[in-house]
Amino acid sequence: MTGRASALAPLILTLALALVAPSGWSQQTPVRPSLHAGQLAGGVHLDGVLDEPAWRAADSIPSLTQIEPREGTAPSATTVVRVLAGAEAIIIGIRADNPPGISPVSYARARDAALGNEDHIRIVLDTYLDGRSGYVFAVNAYGARYDALVSDQGEGENANWDAVWEATTARAPTGWSAEIRIPIKSLLFRHGLEAWGLNVQRRIQRLQETDRWASPQRNYKVTQTSRAGLLSNLPAFDLGLGLSARPSVTAGTGIAAPRAPTRTESDLSLDATQRLGANTLASLTVNTDFAETEVDTRRTNLTRFPLVFPEKRTFFLEGADIFDFGLGLGEDVRPFFSRRIGLLGGREVPIEVGGKVNGRLGGTNFGALVVRTGERDTLPTANTMAVVRVKQNVLRESSVGLIATAGDPVGQGRSWLVGPDLTYQTSRFLGDRNFLVGAWGLAMDRDDLTGRKRAFGGRIDYPNELWDVALTYKWLGDAFLPSLGFVPRPGVQIATLAVDFSPRPRRPLLGLHVRQMFYEFQTRLVTDLDGRWESYRVFSAPVNWRLESGDRFEFNVVPTGERFAESFEIADGVEIPAGTYRWTRYRLEAGLASKRKLSGQLSWWFGDFYGGSLDEIELTAAWRPSALFIVELTGEHNVGRLPAGDFTQDLVGTRLRVNVSPDLQLNGFIQYDNESRSLGTNTRFRWTFHPLGDLFVVYNHNLLRELPGEPASGDSLPGTLPGAAVGRRRWGFASNELLMKVQYTFRR
Repeated sequence: MTGRASALAPLILTLALALVAPSGWSQQTPVRPSLHAGQLAGGVHLDGVLDEPAWRAADSIPSLTQIEPREGTAPSATTVVRVLAGAEAIIIGIRADNPPGISPVSYARARDAALGNEDHIRIVLDTYLDGRSGYVFAVNAYGARYDALVSDQGEGENANWDAVWEATTARAPTGWSAEIRIPIKSLLFRHGLEAWGLNVQRRIQRLQETDRWASPQRNYKVTQTSRAGLLSNLPAFDLGLGLSARPSVTAGTGIAAPRAPTRTESDLSLDATQRLGANTLASLTVNTDFAETEVDTRRTNLTRFPLVFPEKRTFFLEGADIFDFGLGLGEDVRPFFSRRIGLLGGREVPIEVGGKVNGRLGGTNFGALVVRTGERDTLPTANTMAVVRVKQNVLRESSVGLIATAGDPVGQGRSWLVGPDLTYQTSRFLGDRNFLVGAWGLAMDRDDLTGRKRAFGGRIDYPNELWDVALTYKWLGDAFLPSLGFVPRPGVQIATLAVDFSPRPRRPLLGLHVRQMFYEFQTRLVTDLDGRWESYRVFSAPVNWRLESGDRFEFNVVPTGERFAESFEIADGVEIPAGTYRWTRYRLEAGLASKRKLSGQLSWWFGDFYGGSLDEIELTAAWRPSALFIVELTGEHNVGRLPAGDFTQDLVGTRLRVNVSPDLQLNGFIQYDNESRSLGTNTRFRWTFHPLGDLFVVYNHNLLRELPGEPASGDSLPGTLPGAAVGRRRWGFASNELLMKVQYTFRR
């Protein structure tokens, strides 16, 4: 048996045992709570007040059960949930009473605001009743809407996904209420079902309390749809023709570089979808425009490897959960990374046309994407790229699947990737525990690559409330660089072990009322393919306490090692020589609870670094004087004193949010870093004038700090301007752009 096969054998054996002998573990199915959907016969005026006769006649969830801080006890306040279902929509009505003497913590009004740190209601729908997928809809007391797709086997959410839906709230001295209308055309679902999976969760932020309807246990997340209740008595839904067309018009003007002429342009684009039955969606995009997409947040990078940024473009987000692959890949391996399409070196590449099909048929999940990109300057970017993903549900919560990609962003020949993945998952291990085992393998090819073009790995995971233990292994060939994927570090073996113990003390410690303690031990070892170590990192948290108030503090110790054969530049003009380095770093961190108008977190990393020292100070803060204005600040100050040279890195970002209503927002974002010497501003106005229509106005303005006499370069990227002159730096114009986009969706 080869070394690669022997390394993977224990994972394959464990997976096989899990698949063939689940009877050895408890598979008892608990009784699922059920809510009977009322009939949506007459009209319901969406004003947040549940005063129509249909609400009074509907069945209800009379209350939830507390899971935080006291699991299994009665909540501090009553929450009543009702659902009305009609042929074209479902409407969810919620009454959230205030705890005695407690008012809601609510600030956000913007679409897709992070509501986890304020009072909100979260609704999860499993429209296939398969216990593996789902939609998340959330609303706070001001009517701010959040939506997401369930991802990572129910362990996470893809919040970049957006759907057409409405929510209105009303506030009263006794609490607040909400009405949520979700058009059936915004969902994919299994045809013929009379019941969907449903779960409801409420957060009472001032008390740091979480209440839930189905499976109110800390071991489970609300997004684990295998543990959801049932929404029964659903009618036969009417999808009409199932056709949606969203044309958009974009007009813009701007100056691309100093002394460049003003350019003005306008364009038309079209996004269309066609329902192929209730459970499948075909999408078409023509001359795709992403003018409204938010800019990436800048980050510093003190490693030898590239950073990964999240996908934010609408076309690639629909059905993105279906393309998820494998268990435990993290950021080390992404067989399909949609930012490889339409983006090259941080520059946009035109997408001429794209098509996508995604859905679920029976127990089979499938997705296919084909995109044709156009030319960009002299680059060979006119290419066709495709990806196909199939995943079959097996047992109660497990799956086996396959992914394949073809094509290359710059036209490299014979570029393809293919590979299977298997995941055994149960939320009933030893009765009521989560347990996962997964294995995956990938092979690829491309004309310009020579070497080993394979990768494989697996993970054993026990993610539960008191103990969270995970063991992961990955083997990546030295030529494993998929054209449509993301692999920052090929030619290595990566082994990780994470053990987290999170007890809840029953009495004060050192005079502090501690809600929960997190003792963390996470180790990562990277070797070359012959077993010689290249990197190691041991992260430990002897102190990580979260107080009853929501405030927290943490202390970490992190021994680290790096060994490499080629030097690399860690900062401008500072090159780390090849060699072997070992050091230990420490972190002190404290955070103020987000329930306060002024909240934030301050971190200080200090200690040795590549034979010298490095101090990293990171600050995130938010000031919420009212729901109308929110000011957010991020900052990072790094000071390195190394034998290779000294450096200072400063990165500052400030965001001002003016939230007139959930349908009208103005955001201003300013970023500066001293390496690129670039100050960038992004101002974004969004008006949702109809649930199906939006107006965006975006203005970008960039400045550069230049030395007197320093030549401007319209073609240079930030940070590449020559610095031959000496003197005080001054601000100089770099570029600006004003864009306006109107889009409206027609549904039939």
